[in-house]
Amino acid sequence: MFRRVSVLITAAAIVGCGHVYAQETSAGPGVVEVTVIPGGVGYFSSKNGAPSFGNYGFGTAVTYNINPVIGIEGEFGAMIATTSDLQFGTLDQHTKAPNMLNYNVNGIVTAASLGATRVYGAGGIGGLTMFERAGLGVTGDTTFFAGNVGGGLKWYAPNSRWGLRGDYRFLVNRSNDSAPSFFGTDSRYGHRIYAGVIVNTTR
Repeated sequence: MFRRVSVLITAAAIVGCGHVYAQETSAGPGVVEVTVIPGGVGYFSSKNGAPSFGNYGFGTAVTYNINPVIGIEGEFGAMIATTSDLQFGTLDQHTKAPNMLNYNVNGIVTAASLGATRVYGAGGIGGLTMFERAGLGVTGDTTFFAGNVGGGLKWYAPNSRWGLRGDYRFLVNRSNDSAPSFFGTDSRYGHRIYAGVIVNTTR
């Protein structure tokens, strides 16, 4: 009799705990999530004669969430030149800006959780490689030390397997004395905005 009662109590406890856990589960990030970035834009403002220009951006980011608040992210973003109205000396205004690759290690801090939505701040360091564009006097690839700060929003579907993300970063590229005159040797500042799809690989 005692064994039967024990089995029934144990079974009830397991079912009850499972029911409570199911009720407490809500849409949110997994331990590891991948952001696929199909579209965005990067824009660099003019400075000391170096022209402003904008490039189309796409890429990917992988985030490891240490806990519900703090995460570490590795990010790669390509910025492909579009036809820009560049005003740089006697340059033909239809000349494209150089293609670029931005890569960073970022810290992600969740500032607020609003149901299935997360508001986060972000910042990190990395590099920016500007590729050759002979028509602009960029005769070789040049790499700059870069930093970024910003934030955005993440929204998760009810099953938490996927979500959507919008992100803004203010970019700072450190001065480089060997940089081509098109980009200038002073530090440059830019803005990057993108929309992405989140895929939770673990939940």
